[in-house]
Amino acid sequence: MQPLDISRLRSISDPAVSPDGSAIAFVVTETSVDDDEYRSSIWLWRDGEVAPFTSGTKDRHPRWSPDGRSLAFLRPGDDEKRGAQLAVMPTDGGEARILTDVELGLGGFEWSPDGTRFAMVTIGWAETADGLDTEERARRPRRITSPMWRFDNQGYRYDKVKAVAVMVSDGGEPTTLTPTDWRPQSITWHPDGSAVGVITEVGDSLAMRGVVEVHELPIDGGASIPLVGEASWSQLLYRPDGIAHLIGTADISNLPCAPVLYRLDSGTPMALGTGLDRDITATPGGIWSDDGALTVIAQDRGRQIVVELDADGGHRELFRKDAFVTALAAGGGRLVGVLEHADRGGELVEFTDGVATELSTINTEADVPLVAPRHLVIERDGVELDVWIYLPPGDGTVPVLFNIHGGPAAQYGWFPFDEFQVWVGAGYGVVATNPRGASGAGDAFMKGCVGVWGEEQPPDALDLLAALDAAVAAEPRLDGDRVGIMGGSYGGLITTKILSFDHRWACAVPERGVYNWVSMMASDIGQFFTEVYLRTDDPIERWRMSSLSVADRITTPCLVIHSDADHRCPPDQGQQLFGTLLANGVPVEYLEFPGEGHELSRSGTPKHRVERFEAILEYVGRYLPVD
Repeated sequence: MQPLDISRLRSISDPAVSPDGSAIAFVVTETSVDDDEYRSSIWLWRDGEVAPFTSGTKDRHPRWSPDGRSLAFLRPGDDEKRGAQLAVMPTDGGEARILTDVELGLGGFEWSPDGTRFAMVTIGWAETADGLDTEERARRPRRITSPMWRFDNQGYRYDKVKAVAVMVSDGGEPTTLTPTDWRPQSITWHPDGSAVGVITEVGDSLAMRGVVEVHELPIDGGASIPLVGEASWSQLLYRPDGIAHLIGTADISNLPCAPVLYRLDSGTPMALGTGLDRDITATPGGIWSDDGALTVIAQDRGRQIVVELDADGGHRELFRKDAFVTALAAGGGRLVGVLEHADRGGELVEFTDGVATELSTINTEADVPLVAPRHLVIERDGVELDVWIYLPPGDGTVPVLFNIHGGPAAQYGWFPFDEFQVWVGAGYGVVATNPRGASGAGDAFMKGCVGVWGEEQPPDALDLLAALDAAVAAEPRLDGDRVGIMGGSYGGLITTKILSFDHRWACAVPERGVYNWVSMMASDIGQFFTEVYLRTDDPIERWRMSSLSVADRITTPCLVIHSDADHRCPPDQGQQLFGTLLANGVPVEYLEFPGEGHELSRSGTPKHRVERFEAILEYVGRYLPVD
């Protein structure tokens, strides 16, 4: 795979099955490097055929009406600056009709159970910014009172308000149900249609303590009803009988941890399926069986599998493979999803008796050559580590790029990761692993990096080095004397820490990392995230746990990469590392991408993504030339 090949791979997401199971809508996103944009449209599987259904280039979030006669989705209105609006289109063909004209667009919507209303998240200007033209709004000084006044990939949000509103399904003026100090994250209809459940930030709760609130909003405009105490909740689901369920954790002192399914019997959350000990995600609204079991996606050591959680707290696997299930949907007796493999882009599939049958060939037809990895399992200090090795074609030895993921609660595994494929396409061997702190291996494993970064050689850093050593020992084509190291976010943090005590590397690429935990207070999540992982609010201890505090020991040439609109790990993090290494005489360069956030490598503008690939390959090529 070459950098420009990102324009040949398509992303499949957000499947939705019609009520009778006869059709499946899903979103296909394409990358145009030439036009420097992403184009998304809604496709339809019906009668074994797959074809585009909508003609827009920014269509997403398809939702069937309860009677199956209409498909609603988000599409920009006539003025794209106003954001995504709600559109409805007959499923037997015809033109889409845009029903809303919300000032800054919608953050999502859902049909009511009887199809007579929509609930939606609206976005508009706050009172202090309302009525101003674009130039005056940009000119004015910003008076900030909230710690989360900007958010990564959302930009400034101190001057915007979000609300939950309802609207009749044939259009009209939406009726707002929430107060102005709420910032709704998600909405879910109660099965009887009388209320909308909402997970919301209230004031500075998320920024300062990492917690959100859960409420029911009666659609007749009555007072909101709190469902449970504030905690770290990610999803609200209603069982068909109206019993509310939550995914998250009720005890924020236990973070970081795998989210759990809770049932709200009488306002008290009862944990279900705790024996699974894996990160779980449910499809919006939930996929429920007749006996009250919920079907979810679970992370499991480099995989994403399908698991059913029963009403008594047990669980059973419905589908497992060395692959990634990235989405689920159900309807009319069908269970469908999107399935990705390490050497194949995602396709729409149907799950039956533990088998996934492909319903599309969208990425297969793209014919982009992807390499499958070799998998190792090693043991270090009482834990098992999964290791993946990617090799270019041929039989000669190759230089190695050792990659470290972000998070740290994230995982590498059996999915088509463009970075690995581009490095392999350039002739490098790639080694990757999931060290302590990663998700997908349970709570104890995830907590393995908490409070340890002040140690000279933290256990997660030693996990990483053990994985690299094992890969080099197991694969004779990997040249252990020619190795570069690279990582983003947490990967940048731990790359920099490793460079301070291990000097084997020909070069390093620390990217968008946390290098100074004291100045991390400028992050959009810095207040609570720092406490979760460091377990201290002492600034001296926070500095001691910062990779920058030992950067004077680094001798490896570095390319430091950051983005100037990164609000998750603000750009001063990369600038401080660059300045420190420069002052110490280390060969170092700083590459900053304008207008990009923390997600540059995954969802940044296509031209910047290609330019990033090219810059990294040019840099490592100086120190690790491919024969």
